[in-house]
Amino acid sequence: MSVPDRAAKIEFLQQQAASLLLYQAVLNDEVGRAFLKLLQTLQDRDILSSLRVYGVWFKALIADDCSWRDRLIARILQDDNPLTDRLQRLDVRDLPPALAEAARQDLQALQHLSQCSLWIADCLHRPAPCQIASPPKQTVLHQHDNWADALAGLADCYRRQGTGLFARYQALRWQDGQLLGIDCPDPVELDHLVGCDGPKAALLKNTEFLLAGYRALNILLYGSRGSGKSSLVKGLLPKYADRGLRLIEATKSELKSLPTLVEQLRSIPQKFVIFTDDLSFEEDDEAFKALKVVLEGSVTARSQNSVIYATSNRRHLVREFFSDRPRPKDGDEVHAWDTMQEKLSFGDRFGLTLTFEPANQETYLAIVRHLASQAQIRLNAEELDFRAKQWATRHNGRSGRTARQFVDFLKAELEVGS
Repeated sequence: MSVPDRAAKIEFLQQQAASLLLYQAVLNDEVGRAFLKLLQTLQDRDILSSLRVYGVWFKALIADDCSWRDRLIARILQDDNPLTDRLQRLDVRDLPPALAEAARQDLQALQHLSQCSLWIADCLHRPAPCQIASPPKQTVLHQHDNWADALAGLADCYRRQGTGLFARYQALRWQDGQLLGIDCPDPVELDHLVGCDGPKAALLKNTEFLLAGYRALNILLYGSRGSGKSSLVKGLLPKYADRGLRLIEATKSELKSLPTLVEQLRSIPQKFVIFTDDLSFEEDDEAFKALKVVLEGSVTARSQNSVIYATSNRRHLVREFFSDRPRPKDGDEVHAWDTMQEKLSFGDRFGLTLTFEPANQETYLAIVRHLASQAQIRLNAEELDFRAKQWATRHNGRSGRTARQFVDFLKAELEVGS
């Protein structure tokens, strides 16, 4: 390509990047900024700077194991802008014509930008990221020769998978008044959980109600330690994430701002399980008051796209002391029985309480056998049961958690020793 032709090509690409009306944020990250800087150094014919910036751009793409085209597609699918926000709620045909046209022009411009990595690599006599990256997962944009024609398909993706944080992450954490994505959520599979069939069925049914748009119940999962309460909640994510479920972890210390979180989620199309583990309160705890507001409601209507699933080893979530028992003394609260009853009944404010019984020996061994089968452990039943009982005696007693720890240890022991 001659120098004038190359200059015209670079200027065309810069114009495409500058013309974006809705999807500007797609280029506003480390990779996108490096790409724009690369175009500028090429236009300035600064070869040394171009080579250095190309190295930054190339390294960032390979670190994510993707090509430039696939990086842009991923950013488009995750972008949070006025268009993507509307497309989660409206049919494409209901968009203002000018907005739809702006979206198509942006998609066309981004497609032009996505097709230049080989050309830039040739200009600098360097390998292109697409020659090294792994094959991409096919998306709606991969299936269209003209990205401007993919607007209806994109709208469907935004409705199903969300935008922004909720498109990038299936599990999030509420911390210091903001949502943070969790890159590697605990991959619990519901099929791995044995011995809690009743609570599991009730939890799944309630979650199905939530996903279907009905008013689901807040749930307290109560029972002995290691009985699978937390694992059961975490296991909802692999099962329902593709249907728009998102799991938000909120520790007890963050519950004081729980009403803020619920209001922030109210207008978002996805469905949310707000999960708090090992719940209990002290008297006059600010978190207790905030959770009570969310459970009981206030003047604001209750949100139908979020529920609270909390686990606890205590049936009565607010600690009560014998000194709390009413005794008629001077200076004591006149209606002390009312205060005590409020403490005792706090758990009743959850719409549903699921009880997890301690595992007896038969249940414990059934869990061990199930997990050992899934782990493909080749031991006869007698030896497996004998070693499992020994493990429970020497360690943490009979529970689902103990069974999981035993099977994990046994699998490693057998494979390392083989």
